Amino acid sequence: MPDPLIEHLDATRILFDLQQSNEIAQGFSGCLEPEEIARRVANGLVEKFGCALARIWLLEPEQTTLKLVASSGMYTHLNGTFGRVPMGAYKVGKIAQNRVSFLSNHLAAETWVGNREWAIANNIRGFAGYPLVIQDKVIGVLATFNHQAMETEFLEVLQTLCTVTAIALDTAIQYQHEKQIWQTSMQSMAQPAVQNLTFNYLSLSDQLVSLLSDTRLTLVGTERPLPLPVAYVFLQAAETLYQFTCHYCRLIYTAESVALEAMIPATHFPDLDPQNGLPSSLNKLFFTVTCLGGVLQTQATSNQRAMQFLLKVPNWRDFGGHQLRIQCRSSVLQLAFTHLAFSAGLPVCREIAKEANKNVPLLTDDATQIQTAKWVLWVQQGSQIAPKGIRGKVDLSTSPEALRQAVEALSQGKSWGIDPDLEKQQPLSERELEILALLTQGHRDRDIADHLIISESTVKFHMNNVLAKLQARTRYQAIYEAIAKGWLVT
Repeated sequence: MPDPLIEHLDATRILFDLQQSNEIAQGFSGCLEPEEIARRVANGLVEKFGCALARIWLLEPEQTTLKLVASSGMYTHLNGTFGRVPMGAYKVGKIAQNRVSFLSNHLAAETWVGNREWAIANNIRGFAGYPLVIQDKVIGVLATFNHQAMETEFLEVLQTLCTVTAIALDTAIQYQHEKQIWQTSMQSMAQPAVQNLTFNYLSLSDQLVSLLSDTRLTLVGTERPLPLPVAYVFLQAAETLYQFTCHYCRLIYTAESVALEAMIPATHFPDLDPQNGLPSSLNKLFFTVTCLGGVLQTQATSNQRAMQFLLKVPNWRDFGGHQLRIQCRSSVLQLAFTHLAFSAGLPVCREIAKEANKNVPLLTDDATQIQTAKWVLWVQQGSQIAPKGIRGKVDLSTSPEALRQAVEALSQGKSWGIDPDLEKQQPLSERELEILALLTQGHRDRDIADHLIISESTVKFHMNNVLAKLQARTRYQAIYEAIAKGWLVT
């Protein structure tokens, strides 16, 4: 007869492990960078479950190779022997190819292990490998190595975590793909000569008529030239409407916007995405329309006989020909400030002539990009230290009007949102301020070294310089001095 106490302990263990797993999932909630999601999951497995090593591989676009994108625990490098694994090769490749999870609590005894001596020397007993699957599609593999044998409760929790991780990774991968499409469409605005390129040689209504050959199109309002990105979304929408056998469309120009309305008969209803209520063929276009500050939506009529379609984009505004280059490490910031720039009427350019690049203000959260522009708007995040060489600061609370004013100020050689005299008086280097900021967050020297990818001795070297420059006797005194003088924001 089963022992009730043992059953109770097992249930308690599952609940505890589920809570730990939930905390890992919360750690990557909202993240839209696949590699960062994978890194947080791997770190969480090591920190919360005591795994000796946790790794995640993602399937590359050609679908033949798995790329190691996260490694935590015993090894953190990504370019070793298993940095890339062909589908079907080794145990990791077989897990991906066959979509079958694998567990062993006697790793050194397994015939497939390439280096049994390594497993014995490092006392690795347990191994669990799970395919990351979303809708019968493998997108990667998660593997953990343990010093102890893995218990059944942990494996159930790990399977649940893999499901949540696969969904988050798939969403992030799709987002990055859509972002690439958006950036490609924006590249046509890169050269100054074509920045304001419009389809003057053929009006938008004429182009829509040619695409919607069997559809009656009504033009309302006075037609005007549109910038390339705006015209692009209308033409892409028209191609989709043609596939749905749309019989009626209206192209409407007002002082505030330009819109395309259409009716799709019920017999040609497409399958709608439950998240945004749009046909799947319009999901990619939805991202671009959102960046332009527009609306893309569908709605069934009251009698369910047809579906109403609406694409609406605000009027393009151009304030004095000012341009802005946006180069953010974070894809979320890239999207947010691209949207903000369009709302401010600022054309966003990507890659243009090298010399011309220098004269276009750059908005970035990447210190390595500062030298590529003459005027830099820094994206301030929390207590992060603004690097030297910037001419202005903005954040996510900045309004479109304020962003436009900031770009205008920088283009005239002025600063925005910073005190230029304060930077001149500040004796600490960017790296020294960065280390001080991490110290205020409670990080130890080892944590700081790992975060900045430098050695602990280098961290101590910089701190000794800080103490000397500020004539401080302790680190706490140095932090106090930096905060008091406004060089460090808490």
